[in-house]
Amino acid sequence: MLEWSAVAFSILGVWLMAQRHLLAWPVGLVSVGLYALVFAQVRLYSDALLQGAFALFLLYGWLTWRWQLHDQGQIRIAPLPARQCARDLGIGLVGGLGLGALMHYHTDAALPWLDALLAAFSLVAQWWQARRHVATWWLWIVLDVVYIGMYLVKSLHVTAALYLLFVGLAVIGLRAWRKAASTD
Repeated sequence: MLEWSAVAFSILGVWLMAQRHLLAWPVGLVSVGLYALVFAQVRLYSDALLQGAFALFLLYGWLTWRWQLHDQGQIRIAPLPARQCARDLGIGLVGGLGLGALMHYHTDAALPWLDALLAAFSLVAQWWQARRHVATWWLWIVLDVVYIGMYLVKSLHVTAALYLLFVGLAVIGLRAWRKAASTD
C-alpha cells in the first residue's frame, strides 16, 4: 500500500510539473516522503537519502516558481547555458562517485554505485527543474530509463512501471516546456 500511495502522488506531481503548475511542488513533497520509506525498506539507501534532498529542492522550487508565474499561473522557462550544463553534470558525476564509494564501503547497499550515480544526477535534474530549464526533461528521460532497470532488479515492479510512465510524462513535459520556451 505504501508503494502504491507513493506511485499515485508521484504521477500527479510529475503531471503537474509537465503542465508547469505550482501545485506540483507540494504534491511532490508528499511523494518523496512516501518514497523515502519505500526505498529504505529495500536498502536503496542512496535513493532514500535522495528523497530528503528532493524535499529541499521541492521547497526551493516552490518558492522560486512563485516569483516566475505568468498571468495564467504557469512558470516562465529559462535558458541553460552550455557552461552551466557541463558544470552541473560534472558536479553530478563527482558527487555520484563519492556517494557510491561511501555506500559501497560503509553500508550493505544493494546497488551502491548505480544507485548513487542515479541519485546524484537526479539532483542535477531536480536543480534544473527548479531553475526552469528545458534540459531537465532530457536528463529525466535518460535517468528514468536506467531507473526502470534498477527497480526491476530489486523487484519493485510497481515502481518500475511508474518510471516507465515517467518517461512518457517527461516526453510530454519536454514538448510543453520547449513550446513554452519558444513563446516566452
